[in-house]
Amino acid sequence: MAQPRIARTFAAVNIGSFRISAMIGGVSESGEMIVLGSFHRAAQGIKRGYVTDMQAATYAVRDAVERAERIANSAVQRVWIGASGAGLASQVAQVEVDIGGRRIEQDDIEQLLVSARDVIQPDGRMVLHAQPAHYTLDGADGVSDPKGLHAEQLGVDIHVMLADGAPIRNITEAVQNAHLDVEAVVASPIAAGYACLSAEERELGVALVEFGAEVTNVSVYAAGMLLGLVTIPMGSADITDAVASAFGIRRFQAERLKCVHGSAIASPADHREMVPVNAPGDEATGPVARHADDKNRIPRAELVTVITAQLGRLMEEVNKALKALGFTGQRGQLVVITGGGAELAGLADYAQAALGKPVRIGKPQHIRGLPEAHATPGFSTLAGLVLYAAADPVDIRSIGKQYQPTMRYAGMGLVNRVYRALKEYF
Repeated sequence: MAQPRIARTFAAVNIGSFRISAMIGGVSESGEMIVLGSFHRAAQGIKRGYVTDMQAATYAVRDAVERAERIANSAVQRVWIGASGAGLASQVAQVEVDIGGRRIEQDDIEQLLVSARDVIQPDGRMVLHAQPAHYTLDGADGVSDPKGLHAEQLGVDIHVMLADGAPIRNITEAVQNAHLDVEAVVASPIAAGYACLSAEERELGVALVEFGAEVTNVSVYAAGMLLGLVTIPMGSADITDAVASAFGIRRFQAERLKCVHGSAIASPADHREMVPVNAPGDEATGPVARHADDKNRIPRAELVTVITAQLGRLMEEVNKALKALGFTGQRGQLVVITGGGAELAGLADYAQAALGKPVRIGKPQHIRGLPEAHATPGFSTLAGLVLYAAADPVDIRSIGKQYQPTMRYAGMGLVNRVYRALKEYF
């Protein structure tokens, strides 16, 4: 079957604490997203989402992108970056303007979005996104496009994603040092939501838990937009460290034990099952584990106990975050867990019991050409980045750069307001 003709190409780099991954995707003439090439490698110079070694981080980014380019047989110059640390925070701003009962035109919508820049309060932080989520007509919400409708009052809810400026500049510089231009930095909860949440789930209300290596982001969606976000400085690497510490083994051994033999759910057979600390052929590598037999095997029950103890601490923090975000009662139903840590066996059942809510594991959905190795929860943010780039969502900071108000809106009050917004954000 012939490859569809690609109309536009997008490149993404997800900078995580465990791995750095790159993906090149193209949108066909029919509008279908097709993955042309993707690659991942171990992260370097990154700790809990922050750049700690600029040179190492730059090398890892360049290596991942170059390998993805070879697979895609295509070179890229501009990339979209995913960020999971950097002190992410979310807020929703609301603004309304008088329409006077007449028909809403495109100029009215643009003027509303220009006015909305006044209500953003970054408090010295960097604004990553400032996007209209949905519009309201005379208080009635859920309007996706008000153009052509009549109303007395036209309003809009703006979702604003904030981050600490210095960490974002470090991430950006690491990518730029790899001879790449940065199209935008996208908060990972936004990107992951594009990849593994349906439009209906975002409308009805859903909590998205990104279980990363060193950072876990808990975000809540409702009415089609992200309403709040809490970042927990814990992740799957903490489980690996707990296993390494409990059995006195090295991290690479603990990581293998967790991934190959670990589980979030205990079974009666665990006490009888002995699991090897080392991989086949590596029996002489690393120390002998505590409580191991003469073949350096440990009881699977002890491994599961260590894993669930660490998971229990994380789920306590997730529960606190969900309550703080108001994800309770009828609004708080489904929880979707994604990220590399979501690949732990039995996690959905464990989390459902711990959180008292239905839980499913989220992974990239329905993307043509996505390699099987990357169609997993650990690559939701990466896949979501190219989907986000292709969607090209409106950012109110880019609205009205050449916008000239018509005579309908004459008045020094409006002129001063637009001037203040332009001065503050540009």
